[in-house]
Amino acid sequence: MKIDFLDRVFAEAESKDAIIWRDQSYSYRWLRDAITAADEALAAASVTAGSVVMIEGDFSPRAVATLLAAIKRDCIVAPFSNTGEERRGFFTEMAEIEQVVTVSMDDRISVEKTGRTAAHAHYAELRRRGHPGIVLFSSGSSGTPKGSVNDLVPWLKKFDVRRQVLRTISFLLFDHIGGFNTLLYCLSNGGCVITVDERSPDAVLGAVERHRVELLPTSPTFINLILLSEAHQRHDLSSLKLVTYGTEPMPERTLLRFHEVLPQVQLLQTYGLSEVGILRSKSRSSDSLWVRVGGEGYETRVVDGMFQIRSASAMLGYLNAPSPFTEDGWFMTGDRVDVDGEYVRFLGRASEQINVGGEKVYPAEVENVILELETVAEVTVYGEKHAIVGEVVIACVRPLSPETDSKALVAAVKKHCAARLARYKVPVKVEITNEALYTGRFKKRRG
Repeated sequence: MKIDFLDRVFAEAESKDAIIWRDQSYSYRWLRDAITAADEALAAASVTAGSVVMIEGDFSPRAVATLLAAIKRDCIVAPFSNTGEERRGFFTEMAEIEQVVTVSMDDRISVEKTGRTAAHAHYAELRRRGHPGIVLFSSGSSGTPKGSVNDLVPWLKKFDVRRQVLRTISFLLFDHIGGFNTLLYCLSNGGCVITVDERSPDAVLGAVERHRVELLPTSPTFINLILLSEAHQRHDLSSLKLVTYGTEPMPERTLLRFHEVLPQVQLLQTYGLSEVGILRSKSRSSDSLWVRVGGEGYETRVVDGMFQIRSASAMLGYLNAPSPFTEDGWFMTGDRVDVDGEYVRFLGRASEQINVGGEKVYPAEVENVILELETVAEVTVYGEKHAIVGEVVIACVRPLSPETDSKALVAAVKKHCAARLARYKVPVKVEITNEALYTGRFKKRRG
């Protein structure tokens, strides 16, 4: 019963829209009744406190109700978006899922037992505390996905404080920390969550227009797709007040172009991790990559250029990776930063840094330079092993037009980089592709 605070909100807002799904409104009264029905269905399927339960779906009203009902029953929930059978199998096995609750495309619920018994030490600790938990997997865009186990009680505690809320699109996925945070923030403040079945620029901005959306939480990759598609010119975005972006470094050129085409919209860089939750943030300005992060319940520090966080809401640990905490409890994020007073600028993941003969190359810096070319739609930069210098820089480029002359584009990229970057940062190889260079979570796919 760790979400009783929502009952008060739902009672006050019972006639208001809680969720808009497929252009149909569902009120807080409907959602409250749906949570009760989902609780009864889970009880009938022997889903009890401490059960490790995958909830497979997206932000449909029934999926949201089922997620909240499972948390209310003190389950350990593992949200999962429909992102492929291979990933589902990996997730189910690694997380020791005991029951799978599937919410179908027509919003019906089915419960299936897997026959597993979840015995991981982190689960045992949550059961000892009598607390609900959540399991979230990283995207795996640069390696094997890591599963983090979190105690939901400290996460939920911050939602007990009422704050201002905007009409918000649930762009970030059901199994993403940002998606979960968006949902809980909106519902705990009596706001409205607008869902989308298709995450394309026109589908998302069309929903903004139809439902007078005020807040779009998204990623730099998706912002770039909006600019490339020019979807912002085809939809009325006058209701939009705030676009937040995170999950990966923002190319400066992309940020400046987006600010130029939507000057009335505030742009805010966010920072959060499944290992610690979402920190409060404040960008220096809408066209700046410098951001202040932290807020109540969080301490931050920079050690040898690496960003570290300490918080009572930090995860218990990973299911399938070593502990990333220092002896005194600081979480080592793996993010490299520059520091300017109370502001930081994220340079990229240390694991993605390229070491060329002892010199450090950050992919985002090279990508930003290549994106200055008008003929480039997307670019991903990564390192490739080299016998003499350790690693060399490789760029994979998707041209704006599939008919672009590949040889000419390769030459243009190398020439432009040679004029703008130190020699060791210039890509030694430029690959041309017409395939998308991002994952289902709208993050760059590297290597």
